[in-house]
Amino acid sequence: MKLLNLSILLTLFIMNSSFAQDWANLNRYQKENAELTSSNPNKHRIVFMGNSITEGWLTNHPEFFKNKPYINRGISGQTTPQMLLRFRQDVINLMPSAVVLLAGINDIAENTGPSSIEMIVNNIKSMVELSKANNIKVILCSVLPAYDFPWRKGLEPAEKVVKLNEQLKVYANQNDLIFVDYFTSMSNNYNGLKDGLGDDGIHPNTAGYLIMEPLIEEAISKALIN
Repeated sequence: MKLLNLSILLTLFIMNSSFAQDWANLNRYQKENAELTSSNPNKHRIVFMGNSITEGWLTNHPEFFKNKPYINRGISGQTTPQMLLRFRQDVINLMPSAVVLLAGINDIAENTGPSSIEMIVNNIKSMVELSKANNIKVILCSVLPAYDFPWRKGLEPAEKVVKLNEQLKVYANQNDLIFVDYFTSMSNNYNGLKDGLGDDGIHPNTAGYLIMEPLIEEAISKALIN
């Protein structure tokens, strides 16, 4: 029995060792980043930093990114501490004019452990401060509505999302950041994602991204003018 338990533990360790060695998934975009940094940067390069909602944008509606200097650096499942760890290589080193920052829902889902609203906001603040120190304009986005998580039921995220968005909006206003409010246009009466805008209540489908796109395009235009 002891040998069996040891075998199970060893198997779990091996299965998780690659994740433990690259917790922030720094390897994910290394090749693409090297190609971009070796070429002349586009003066209007925009990096989209986020989680599966950002990553899925490129899959669900690739036309939005076509023939534009938009760089998608979303990684599914990531929380703000993971994004903060990879922020320098996946954003700053690419020398963009602006970064579109959409983060926080996976922290509320406790993907990498329990996280308070304060912890989420502080990680986002750190990414903003890094951006400002490197002359990168910040477009800070509200978290999308979420009534429940399919992969982690019962956490009741709806009101936490509302509270997080309120704090992000105040922070943006106090620090002269462009704030994009996706939440208002995409939420239903109980602060979940409207029917028809996603298939699981969390991730937008093409219809959802079509609501987001004009909002972010307006924000990008404003960032490039200012």
